[in-house]
Amino acid sequence: MGRRSIVNLTFFSFTVTYLALQLQPIYTIGFDPQIIQESTTPVPSLQARPGAPFRIALFADLHFGENAWSDWGPRQDFNSIRVMSSVLDAETPDFVVYLGDVITANNIPIENATLYWDQAISPTRSRGIPWASVFGNHDDAPFVWPLEWFCASGIPQLWCPLANSSDSGEAACSFKGTSRLGLMKKEVERNVLSYSRSGPNDLWPSVSNYVLQVVSSDNPESPLVYLYFLDSGGGSYPEVISTAQAEWFKRKAEEINPDSRVPELIFWHIPSKAYKSVAPFFIYKPCVGSINKEWVAAQETESGIMNILVKRPSVKAVFVGHNHGLDWCCPYGKLWLCFARHTGYGGYGNWERGARILEITKEPFSIKSWIRMEDGKVHSEVTLS
Repeated sequence: MGRRSIVNLTFFSFTVTYLALQLQPIYTIGFDPQIIQESTTPVPSLQARPGAPFRIALFADLHFGENAWSDWGPRQDFNSIRVMSSVLDAETPDFVVYLGDVITANNIPIENATLYWDQAISPTRSRGIPWASVFGNHDDAPFVWPLEWFCASGIPQLWCPLANSSDSGEAACSFKGTSRLGLMKKEVERNVLSYSRSGPNDLWPSVSNYVLQVVSSDNPESPLVYLYFLDSGGGSYPEVISTAQAEWFKRKAEEINPDSRVPELIFWHIPSKAYKSVAPFFIYKPCVGSINKEWVAAQETESGIMNILVKRPSVKAVFVGHNHGLDWCCPYGKLWLCFARHTGYGGYGNWERGARILEITKEPFSIKSWIRMEDGKVHSEVTLS
């Protein structure tokens, strides 16, 4: 990614003012934003529209807040808003999944990274579309001091929240970042449309582990599909889906879907090692996609989640981000392993931006996917079930 050494303080001040204004509409939602216990919590429901398929847009690797002290970084954030707006207006999805690396916390020189998180979800929120998020390796990464700050021009003048705001001036400028729990708590507290959850307790330090269900309008007691979200780590702890998370998924799936009758879709950020085993040298059938420009950057270890998934006939596909230069789907046994499409202008790579779309149809049942590009083009259609 490019680096700019000339600091444009006027542009930075304008950007932060804009971000602060975005926080004014604050909502209170109807559940406690504390860590949720799995045993007594009903599965939250998303209802499909009568007679229409349920459509989901995946926004991956937005990387808001990158090079936040320069003019380059904030411009990429505005470009990312343009991509999301284009996709949302073209596809009119029922739901959005933020698939990790929503922000580049290691580039954000203020404690309240939620300012940038709030900007990233603003296109979805402003259109009244519900969403859910999982964490990536950059979302709570420690701040990395840029070497150019120690050259002749020195450390740039930085904006920090006022002392009478929700953060004290000293703490807000301490470069400590915002924890996973802090990011999730602020998202849930401030947004009635957020379906994101924290927990369960015994899976800490992973945070974004939860399940949602999509139901039909004519029979809300009968799920069409379960959506599972798992925290694949990185940033403040290793890049891994732990054995505890894998066992949590197994218990939860057996509890709510004991006969595997209802299809299940899985979302996390960093690809598992299984992605390496199916990665094509060239994209050809049965794989489907348009870019294959880098090696799979997988989690540090495999702790059992893939063995559990492949044994469940109800699991139809796994969706990840992380690799900006990959957008393929390939079969892995009876399920599909899919990359999203790099949506944000932040992060590495100059490939065209877009988003993966999922469409769930009740009768006859099907799960289909394609890529919607910023310029409106559609490609890489695939039937996943």
